[in-house]
Amino acid sequence: MSLLAVCPIPQNVQYCFDFVNNSCPKNVRSTISLWAMYIFMVGAIVLTMSGNMLVIVSIAHFKQLHSPTNFLICSLATTDFLLGLIVMPYSMVRSIESCWYFGDLFCKLHNSCDIMLCTTSIFHLCFISVDRYYAVCNPLRYVTKITMPVIVVFLLISWSVPFLFAFGLVFSELNIDGIEEYVTSTDCRGFCALIFNKLWGVMASLIAFFFPGTVMVGMYLHIFTVARKHARQIAKIPNAIKCVSAMKNKIFTKKESKATKTLSIVMGVFVFCWLPFFALTIAEPFLNFSTPEDLYNAFLWLGYLNSTFNPIIYSLFYSWFRKAFKMIVTGTIFRPDSCTLSLFPAIGS
Repeated sequence: MSLLAVCPIPQNVQYCFDFVNNSCPKNVRSTISLWAMYIFMVGAIVLTMSGNMLVIVSIAHFKQLHSPTNFLICSLATTDFLLGLIVMPYSMVRSIESCWYFGDLFCKLHNSCDIMLCTTSIFHLCFISVDRYYAVCNPLRYVTKITMPVIVVFLLISWSVPFLFAFGLVFSELNIDGIEEYVTSTDCRGFCALIFNKLWGVMASLIAFFFPGTVMVGMYLHIFTVARKHARQIAKIPNAIKCVSAMKNKIFTKKESKATKTLSIVMGVFVFCWLPFFALTIAEPFLNFSTPEDLYNAFLWLGYLNSTFNPIIYSLFYSWFRKAFKMIVTGTIFRPDSCTLSLFPAIGS
């Protein structure tokens, strides 16, 4: 975690709290840098909240979208929306000003919610990959395997485990066990950062990222293997049979290809956004917390952007989302019986 350097502070430095003893030094930036950072971060917050709210409204309003898979996606969108609503705005002020103005108790609550919602979002992506695995690799058993009770279990795990992990870790202060002297030396008024010792730097990254990420990669690779196997089998079918079942194969291949492509994009964006942050979380205690503060914040916000990108991925690859978005923007959803309108084309989706 990026921390204040333990060194003499220049006399002309600005402080988070004027006329307060032991106040943290404030990060002084140029006006252009301040405007650029605020515009970028406010834009990310607005996109995160609005994009995920569109997903929530779409799935909640249109009856055709009331399926086990979409309820899982709706829960993911809720997680990402809450991250944009209650975590990112305060992180924005802390990242730009390098000051925390909201009190020590709220600092702990914020850090807990930050860890919980980020981990919850990652767990949802993991379970969505499990859902896609059964849909593509075992479609005949998909309806019997991925049922509402199963989705409920997925949701309970996705919310309860991160909640217990985040709040338990932050309020028990196990993460600073053994490094209390260092924490004390860097403590000042206006400081709010989550510091991990070597053990919990590794454990937190394994629980929140590497374990669910490994499951996602495994599912993703298996889906690709099955998709290639299906393509080879279709290629070996005699031409006469191909002609008879051409349309069926075309529809199946199109759906399978879209599911595989969408999952690969989700997986790629997920790894790109979160891997730098969790790699740094593991390395930071072994580097004696020497990472520059701005670099740490850049990796943190790159992770936040994963919640911004998820609804964008839906809009690019799912026609139902584009159609629902159009209906919401144009006010069509306020018409009588709009919830029963069809969002899917006649062939494929």
